[in-house]
Amino acid sequence: FVLLHVLFEHAAGYALFAVKEVEDIGMLLPQVEQSVLNLGKFTSVIKLSAFFPFKSAQGALENINAVSEGVVHADLKLFLETNLPSGGKKKAMLGVSDAKLGAALQEELNLSIQTGGVVAEVIRGVRLHFHSLVKGLTAQAASKAQLGLGHSYSRAKVKFNVNRADNMIIQSIALLDQLDKDINTFSMRVREWYGYHFPELIKIVNDNSTYCKMAKLIGNRKELTEEMLEAIEEITMDSGKAQAILDASRSSMGMDISPIDLINIESFSSRVVSLTEYRQGLQEYLRSKMGQVAPNLAALIGEVVGARLISHAGSLTNLAKYPASTVQILGAEKALFRALKTRGNTPKYGLIFHSTFIGRAAAKNKGRISRYLANKCTIASRIDCFSEVPTSVFGDKLRDQVEERLAFYETGDAPRKNLDVMKEAVVQAGEVAAEIKRKLEKKEKKKKKREKRKLEALSTAEGDDEEEANGEAEVQMSNTSSRGKKMNKTCFKY
Repeated sequence: FVLLHVLFEHAAGYALFAVKEVEDIGMLLPQVEQSVLNLGKFTSVIKLSAFFPFKSAQGALENINAVSEGVVHADLKLFLETNLPSGGKKKAMLGVSDAKLGAALQEELNLSIQTGGVVAEVIRGVRLHFHSLVKGLTAQAASKAQLGLGHSYSRAKVKFNVNRADNMIIQSIALLDQLDKDINTFSMRVREWYGYHFPELIKIVNDNSTYCKMAKLIGNRKELTEEMLEAIEEITMDSGKAQAILDASRSSMGMDISPIDLINIESFSSRVVSLTEYRQGLQEYLRSKMGQVAPNLAALIGEVVGARLISHAGSLTNLAKYPASTVQILGAEKALFRALKTRGNTPKYGLIFHSTFIGRAAAKNKGRISRYLANKCTIASRIDCFSEVPTSVFGDKLRDQVEERLAFYETGDAPRKNLDVMKEAVVQAGEVAAEIKRKLEKKEKKKKKREKRKLEALSTAEGDDEEEANGEAEVQMSNTSSRGKKMNKTCFKY
């Protein structure tokens, strides 16, 4: 009677191995260690008891997903129930590599599970000699199955939820920061370049984007007339500034400029303006993406600051794992380690300093509000990471709580209890989630109806084509028969 069976999960299927000649599991460990590399010795220790090949690539993917999550798949349950020996005085022991899967099997099938020790050595040997232990399985076929399943598993993980991919947010915020630096640098270059010709414009127009638009519109200041006043006012959004620009152009101290230089300045200004417009579009994209991926964090602290936190953490999941104390000083690592080294005061805030709450707080309350805000950011990020239906209900409620705490520091008005606020939020979130699910179901039904109509239209069209083909064939046959009759009549006449 075999006391120990070992379960091995392979890309080709499930295998159950029986460890032979065992009385005491502890005594077997050195013997297994010596025989792992030698196939002949290893086969004397273990024997293939049963093998369950996966029927399709989809089935293999479903089973491996279940194994990775520590869930007992129906195929695995049936395989073990069928092949594990039942009855006897001593209970059969099953060895598995993953402790999480072992716990699930113990709960599901009431088995005695062993992980580590001799089981780890046996599985190491099985992995090494698997294609030799299973009849009809070659090393090439086994490696192909592993490669195919590996690709499918990775692809499924990447495509887990396209709409909630936080790596797009990380790239967007990085590009937004880069664009801010580049637009600032290019705008200063336009100011310096065009300033040779019209230096007074720098003092009148402060905004970089507006200055580039003005440089593109005005061109040669000597050609600026009253007719262009309306166009200038449209850009500056200020009639006083427009008139000041016109007056300054008439008495400017700037040097004259050649047409070719002016063309280059206008071309460069156009590029800077287009970059500014693209930046605005990118910010809208980031806002919509944050609404899909982390709506609560965006509602609480804003899209840009929330995106910076996700980017700095590496992903939304990483941010959700961080404690509030880490989120509070995220982005101020240099200051933290410098303070620890010099035994000075540690920083009170990092990236969350850019939030409006800390700016509005009094100097003595900045540290307190940053700690409170970091706490709420941690809650919001965890809700966003693990909720099935993304809603901004919790984010709005958490924002109200921070507002109340800010008012408490200033006026002394007691804020609402967290328990009461969260109860309200849970009720509202449930209603919103139900509404979203209802809309999605409705949309799915419409999609199915549309597809059904298309299929019906295609089948009708195919039926009409067949009828036409049959009709043509009948006409051809009748024509052929009539020709035959005419030929017969002619022959009889002769």
